[in-house]
Amino acid sequence: MLVFRWAILLLLMVAGVSFAFYAGTGQARYRRFGWIVLKWTLLAAFGFFAVLIAERVA
Repeated sequence: MLVFRWAILLLLMVAGVSFAFYAGTGQARYRRFGWIVLKWTLLAAFGFFAVLIAERVA
């Protein structure tokens, strides 16, 4: 469980660094990569925490 939380945090940081590179260089590929990483990270995080909540309820 701790590994998944760290993975989510690391991926959010990767997205943040990618957006920072976009702000610094203006290259659209960094912004596109950041959005892709952010989208899938949030989807995985919502799924992970939904499973945790479902375990508590059941």
